[in-house]
Amino acid sequence: MIHALTDPQTWISLVTLTLLEIVLGIDNIVFITILSGKLPLAQQPKARQAGLAAALITRLMLLASLSWIVKLTSPLFTILGHEISGRDLVLILGGLFLLYKSTVEIHEKVVHEEDMAGMPLKAGRKAVGFWSVIVQIMFLDIIFSLDSVITAVGMVDNLYVMMAAVVIAVLIMLVAVNPISHFVNEYPTIKMLALSFLLLVGMALIAEGFDVHVPKGYIYFAMFFSMTVEVLNIRASKGKKSAR
Repeated sequence: MIHALTDPQTWISLVTLTLLEIVLGIDNIVFITILSGKLPLAQQPKARQAGLAAALITRLMLLASLSWIVKLTSPLFTILGHEISGRDLVLILGGLFLLYKSTVEIHEKVVHEEDMAGMPLKAGRKAVGFWSVIVQIMFLDIIFSLDSVITAVGMVDNLYVMMAAVVIAVLIMLVAVNPISHFVNEYPTIKMLALSFLLLVGMALIAEGFDVHVPKGYIYFAMFFSMTVEVLNIRASKGKKSAR
């Protein structure tokens, strides 16, 4: 163990894997932001913290059962010539769930949301319970955590390095989740972009389940570019208002 701590390769692996875990956690943060935004304002920070705590526990539990993770990649059955493993099945179900939730949220935002003057919600829109949100977050945490843990197992052999990277990444996300959530919820166009991002992630998960690898870097770059353009639009709009 002491030798591992003095080995520069260990620290390089830790930094690399931590950064990767943070990048892979972006979609998790976006999903938590969207769901927690449906709760009363006072409950939102608690829901975000609970969601990320669940992600941490899930990832550590999956890392502690590496033998089970390896078995998940073994084929269970075949669909249209594609061998489907336990991991593939989880990714496909998770992708379908993400597509469903994102579509419902977009429909609700377009059809049911009132104007920005604070008018009451239309009749028929159901209130969302705190634990309902937490259960949905935990379900998607399993999907995102599985993908993250399998990536970690493929990159690093040392279990302690993997666990340390996961803990550091989640702690960083705990610090970042509230500012990100406030920003997304403050601007409706940013929230719509975030929902579109989740649609892309859902499609990528389904494709991954059918052995069609879609590099997440493409999705993240597209989202980053769109967000950058929208932030510039917001700044320009504020500049015009202040100039009047």
